[in-house]
Amino acid sequence: MEFNKIIAVTGKPGLFKVVSQSKNAVIAESLTDNKRLAINATQNVSLLENIAIYTYEEDVPLLDIFTAMYKKTAGKEAISHKESSKKLTDFFSEVLPDYDEERVYTSNIKKVIQWFNLLVKAGFNFSEVKEETEATEKE
Repeated sequence: MEFNKIIAVTGKPGLFKVVSQSKNAVIAESLTDNKRLAINATQNVSLLENIAIYTYEEDVPLLDIFTAMYKKTAGKEAISHKESSKKLTDFFSEVLPDYDEERVYTSNIKKVIQWFNLLVKAGFNFSEVKEETEATEKE
């Protein structure tokens, strides 16, 4: 599973893997139940690869945050995204200590943790993705 093919679709729960593209739609497969879905141009789609979290210095790509969470949890799922706001922000500040608390809301943190847990359940290995990304950048 490639990180650059994972998307979030507005209005649809969970994450999806892009399977193929046609002229008018993208065919995606849910990571939770493997059902396929046609996503047309009117729906908002976000590539996880293009999402970043605000910090006080620079924006940190979502993949870097997921990798830090993967190391912190030793490859297991993180805390539930349904925990209290205090627990969520405490966990997130351990993973990304200098995140901008004024621009990163608890709802954003919930979404990041929920996505991370979905990817871990789907068997995603973040350490391999990081190595692939670095190898591609060196070429």
